Amino acid sequence: MENNKILLVDGMALLFRGFFATAFRGNFMKTSEGIPTNGIYQFLRYFLDAVDTYEPSHVICCWDMGSKTFRNEIYPPYKGNREAPPEELVPQFDLIKEVVEAFNIPNIGLENYEADDCIGTLARMYQDNHEVIILTGDQDMLQLVDQNINVSIMRKGQGNYELFTIDNFFEKKGIHPHQIVDMKALMGDSADNYPGVKGIGEKTAIRLMKEHHSIEGLLASMEQLTKGIRTKLETDLEMLHLSRKLAEIKCDVPVYCELETARKRFERTKIEPKLESLEFKNLDRMFAETVK
Repeated sequence: MENNKILLVDGMALLFRGFFATAFRGNFMKTSEGIPTNGIYQFLRYFLDAVDTYEPSHVICCWDMGSKTFRNEIYPPYKGNREAPPEELVPQFDLIKEVVEAFNIPNIGLENYEADDCIGTLARMYQDNHEVIILTGDQDMLQLVDQNINVSIMRKGQGNYELFTIDNFFEKKGIHPHQIVDMKALMGDSADNYPGVKGIGEKTAIRLMKEHHSIEGLLASMEQLTKGIRTKLETDLEMLHLSRKLAEIKCDVPVYCELETARKRFERTKIEPKLESLEFKNLDRMFAETVK
């Protein structure tokens, strides 16, 4: 069987990152009709750089399909602290998918689930026979690192990536990928608006994972814990288990992408008209050697 390198792109992470990287200067790059395009333009710069860096044979882009998911059903405040997206970004949500489609890249998303769940499901689907690289800025994705699944975290600036693999993960993080979910269950996540166990922060959560390996191991060793930690766990035991469900990326959601439809085949004759309709300049410089 052909061994492929599949790039799974966290679309919304790149779009938001691209938007805010330029919006702080008030540079919204509007078309002559007044449509903002700055997030799309910067998305392409990030995306094409990653393609040039990792040289995938296949590319798939995954998207959130709305602000509410099954996680809101089990915990209504989930992500409830997030402001509505800026009005200049809203019209770019649909336009970026049209641009991705012009690159012959499948857009994958599923209502009631996050892009993370789609990425996790596809990564597990492909890992037995192929190499998978997940491109994101979201640290939550680190729980997916496994044999043949690598996570590339975008750092500040273009072309600056930190690649996490099964071989370097422990050295970088001090715990194993499968312990990330339990660590987040303990410490919570202020960005996603779930509390975990009140009074337990990241350093303590990592230490507890190192010492007890899992939530099950931790709860089985309650008598060995300090009184302070034991009291915190007993007080927030229900929230601990709930936070664990919220933190875990589901890898069995009903999404599928036939691999052949994701084979990288960028065609200028299809891409350029779309980008010209958005009035992008300097296309040759943007494409470099990535698009023939």
